[in-house]
Amino acid sequence: MADREERVTVWCANDYLGMGRNRRVLDKMHETLDEYGAGAGGTRNISGHNRHAVELEATIARLHAKEAALVFSSCYVANDATLATLGSKMPDCVILSDSLNHASMIQGIRHSGTRKVVFKHNDVADLEAKLASLPLHVPKIIAFESVYSMCGSVGPIEAICDLADKYGAITFLDEVHAVGMYGPHGAGVAEHLDFEAHRRGEPRGTILDRVDIITGTLGKAYGCVGGYIAGSSKLVDAVRSLAPGFIFTTSLPPATMAGARAAIEYQMEHDGDRRLQQLHTRAVKEALAARDIPVIPNPSHIVPILVGDAELAKQASDMLLGDHRIYVQSINYPTVPVGQERLRVTPTPGHVAEFRADLVEALDSIWTELGIKRTSDWAAQGGFIGVGESAHEAGEDAKNAPLWNDAQLGIEQAAKEILAAGEPPAGRFTESLLEREAVTLGRAAAAA
Repeated sequence: MADREERVTVWCANDYLGMGRNRRVLDKMHETLDEYGAGAGGTRNISGHNRHAVELEATIARLHAKEAALVFSSCYVANDATLATLGSKMPDCVILSDSLNHASMIQGIRHSGTRKVVFKHNDVADLEAKLASLPLHVPKIIAFESVYSMCGSVGPIEAICDLADKYGAITFLDEVHAVGMYGPHGAGVAEHLDFEAHRRGEPRGTILDRVDIITGTLGKAYGCVGGYIAGSSKLVDAVRSLAPGFIFTTSLPPATMAGARAAIEYQMEHDGDRRLQQLHTRAVKEALAARDIPVIPNPSHIVPILVGDAELAKQASDMLLGDHRIYVQSINYPTVPVGQERLRVTPTPGHVAEFRADLVEALDSIWTELGIKRTSDWAAQGGFIGVGESAHEAGEDAKNAPLWNDAQLGIEQAAKEILAAGEPPAGRFTESLLEREAVTLGRAAAAA
């Protein structure tokens, strides 16, 4: 265990973009705190309603191109309350749930008292088979996520919207690990899938427009606290009027809501943080691959490093902290299945080259000392959950390509020039891009 006085580099936080320390966010919170005080003073339906709540919900609705939004104390509560309310108020409703859905959605479905049908993770064929088995007149909700937090996989949003249209279902999309991170304005994966249309301000007919209910958090990429839903005015009004998780709890403090709004608006205007975060993620994944350290393949910003043993995962986490002053929490059952234990790394814009190098060196050393299986070891056993498997044979190439492509990141030309100059050393391609960019920025600053 690291000494209380020692500085520790945190590599597993969900403040993905460092917005918890963003100056604009902090200034807005200080200003609002001084004017309105520490707390909200009541529930939203009584004295806890104020202009900051109205402005925050209007901003969220604008972010997701929806008619309305509703803020909760957390997205756990938002998911639970919304699914429980909708499921219980629609007679004979059936909720179809992805097998890897978050506990908050599972809890909400349970609280709804309605029938639940679980489909295999991201398996569109299995989902369609289950939808086809239900009468068309029966109300249906398909509950799924965009980015699954422990493996980094991304839901097939467009395909699920197609099935929802075909079988008359409502789509309920959890974008908790994607809001702020994807899309030209940070609205999530649904926005990112029609990147140019949203950049032009033309959301009509896009995948985002087709999703009925979007839920998100203010506590991850936006660096604050709270959760929300966004959708049609009628749907939001129904949840506002009927959900105990909204009605019977104290509102978020005005300062928190003002800070969250400032964070959303900042990310709607600036994509530099999420761009840099994506490049740092690429750099870490490339460096780990070069050291034969097994990263579960995925197209997102999550870096899940497979250990495959609970005790070894804990030991690795303890050694990172005790010997290297690096904090990465081990992820064990019940968060992940037995045998799939892992370390979950989440790079941020603040994880500069020195921190990245320290992390990779530390992991390489610990893998050797503890004798943890490397990618080549998993491959020798036929592969496991994508690690050590042939991407081409498994048909995973396109599925695991980064959501942010080179053109969207603005590195297309630089990447071509680096390749033309000769391949950089293994695991160094993105680091070369970042170094090149730093030199360019330094020259520009000097010239100014």
